[in-house]
Amino acid sequence: MRPDPAFALLEIYAEALPQVYGYLRARCGNTVLAEDLTSATFLGAVDTARRGAVAVSVSWLIGIARHKLADHWRSVEREERGLRLVYQAREETAAAPSEQLEVLVARQVLAELGAHHRAALTLRYLDGLPVPEVAAHLDRTVHATEALLVRARAAFRKAYQRRGGQDD
Repeated sequence: MRPDPAFALLEIYAEALPQVYGYLRARCGNTVLAEDLTSATFLGAVDTARRGAVAVSVSWLIGIARHKLADHWRSVEREERGLRLVYQAREETAAAPSEQLEVLVARQVLAELGAHHRAALTLRYLDGLPVPEVAAHLDRTVHATEALLVRARAAFRKAYQRRGGQDD
């Protein structure tokens, strides 16, 4: 039986560990991250050693550590890029102050309506349910729900205009 090639790492582990950790700690400035990357380096080294004949050395391990650190930085950059895109999209879709005021007025008007009108409008327009599902939730027929929605929209429009809202 052939010995596991990864055992060669055990022979230099005591010497290599402080050097690999020191290399990573000096470059990332974060103890926890350096520890994580050090363990990833040794796990990667074991995997690589088992796949083929390599000259196991401290410099070889430092090379693996360099790659692990670069992988980490790329991952962080991808994540930050994604967050920037989400933030930019959020800023672009943020409502103007006048639109925010309209939303507040609309919510107040909705709160003033009767419960049956509020429920029908909320289910249909805020939750986006089709009329048959609204009818099922309200335990009404589809035709009765359509009539309720007509009356609820009219009541909402009247109350909204009384408050000075735009009728768009």
